[in-house]
Amino acid sequence: MGTTGHEKTDTTGRPEPAGGTESMRAIVQDGYGSADVLRLAEVERPTVAAHELLVRVRAAGVDRGTWHIMAGRPYAVRAALGLRRPRNPVLGMELAGTVVAVGSGVTGFAVGDDVFGIGRGSFAEYAAARADRVAHKPAGMAFEQAAVLAISGTSALQALGGPGRVRQGHRVLVIGASGGVGAHVVQLAKAYGAEVTGVCRTNKQDLVRSLGADHVIDYTRTDCTAGDHRYDLIVDTGGNTRLSRLRRVLTPRGTLVIVGGEDAGDWLGLGRQFRALLLSVFVRQRLTMLTTRQRSADLEVLGELVESGRLTPVVGDTLPLAQAPEAVCRLEAGQARGKIALMV
Repeated sequence: MGTTGHEKTDTTGRPEPAGGTESMRAIVQDGYGSADVLRLAEVERPTVAAHELLVRVRAAGVDRGTWHIMAGRPYAVRAALGLRRPRNPVLGMELAGTVVAVGSGVTGFAVGDDVFGIGRGSFAEYAAARADRVAHKPAGMAFEQAAVLAISGTSALQALGGPGRVRQGHRVLVIGASGGVGAHVVQLAKAYGAEVTGVCRTNKQDLVRSLGADHVIDYTRTDCTAGDHRYDLIVDTGGNTRLSRLRRVLTPRGTLVIVGGEDAGDWLGLGRQFRALLLSVFVRQRLTMLTTRQRSADLEVLGELVESGRLTPVVGDTLPLAQAPEAVCRLEAGQARGKIALMV
């Protein structure tokens, strides 16, 4: 059951309740498919539960997970979201904004706090968010930067600190280094003292170098799995390179971490990951995949890294909320440099 929590007024003087008694603008989808299924609509504001916050969204991140929800692919996601259409029609997960109502069971947050993290339907003027999936936004971090940090930054942090086990002096290959997760992996690996090689397309080499990569490979001209160079860790965020090719450039006891399931099939999207886990049982190399867990503790670490200057969220483009379909199209076409943020 929802709760009204504590209330605040917006810039127009209207009350901002926790319940759904007021309307808001939001990007909704009535079915699965291309960006054509998205439209701007007036819907009810979400109701927050006891463990949630109501956030006035200032910016929302456009991530690959959002594309999967829009497209309903791999098809297995529909079992959780809704078979014919998503049960929650409002798109979006990453957000940054200001708390306008607090659930009765929430501690550590108050009305007026600026936060970032994961919410329910962030492509909207208001979104509900679990208190354990948001953190306070550092004062010096812009809303659009905070909005693109939660999913990509958490994935990068967990890939390197969990299965990747990166150490100072490790040689790290980042496939998809200019994307949302890859751009964070490059910076964090450098912060941990690794020697980083980033793989990207021609027009994004300057970006990857600016993130701190020691070496950059243009995959349109050079096969990153050819040659004699060997890596202690490969973080693959960029597609479906054959496992045999990746193993060829891993050290004998190196680690491969597969992040995401792009181009890995319409049904499960995890075929290559499962093959990697199975093969890892029989070889000395560690072949694994990342299962990201959303938790506020990691968001707090990311905020500290941003404040210290060791991490900079990469915002390639900012677009208004109404242009969410265009933003998703740019993401799908690989045109984004880093992440796209919607300004609400």
